[in-house]
Amino acid sequence: MAAASILPLSTKALGRGLAGASSLQSMRADLVEKAAQVVPEIPTLINMVSKRVKQLTQGRPALIDRKPGMREADVALQEIIEGKIKVERPEEIL
Repeated sequence: MAAASILPLSTKALGRGLAGASSLQSMRADLVEKAAQVVPEIPTLINMVSKRVKQLTQGRPALIDRKPGMREADVALQEIIEGKIKVERPEEIL
């Protein structure tokens, strides 16, 4: 497996809240709950999943073993749960 990926998170994306949530495909509730324990800020979690789903649909490889029937959103959530992808906050860059 590859090292943990870091998704850049802009403060501009934080201000959107749940606005982009409708474009996400349906996600397994159990995975959402587990991922929310890792990333408790829901807008941030949605942003992370959305960016990762876009990467996966553009052909980037999954960082976990993908089980049959797993959709891109499920893969993204599982990657967050397993610590394969993390958020990079602007204040951590400095």
